[in-house]
Amino acid sequence: MKAMASRITPTLFPPSFRDSSSWLTQLLGADLTHFWMKGIKVVLSLLIMTILLGLAGGVFRIFLNLQTLFHHPIEQALRHLIVDTLIILAIVEVFKTTLTYFSEGRVKVTFIVDTILVVMLTEIISKWFSEAPLSQWFTLGGILLVLGIIRIVAVQWSPTKTEALR
Repeated sequence: MKAMASRITPTLFPPSFRDSSSWLTQLLGADLTHFWMKGIKVVLSLLIMTILLGLAGGVFRIFLNLQTLFHHPIEQALRHLIVDTLIILAIVEVFKTTLTYFSEGRVKVTFIVDTILVVMLTEIISKWFSEAPLSQWFTLGGILLVLGIIRIVAVQWSPTKTEALR
């Protein structure tokens, strides 16, 4: 009898609104972590593809710039080759960081510090060739010293190292 009464009793809202309301309630009550992780993976996949295209373009550009060996002084051409190669290596470090986040879900500090170290070495080499003033050398040296200490600390107290000891 109760079942019959519930079918006859008029409701305030039409069935389509009740259905959408329950859908909204389910969505708001749902755990959105799964959707978040899928979204992150899509964005990181696009970033990985962009980095790969950038790497391929950079290597192709370096290859095309080899013609400067024949038209400019050898020192100048090799300087550009060294700096361009170090920049490509910095991009490779960024790629490693992105892949690590993609696979492990976290960023390793050592990869970030390695990337910055490669960029700083590129800067040092360019300053070396341009005969920079002594104050710039001290600044770069101080930055390298701090980065080296951060790198040592990151390796020494790495979360993976403490997990392995447990």
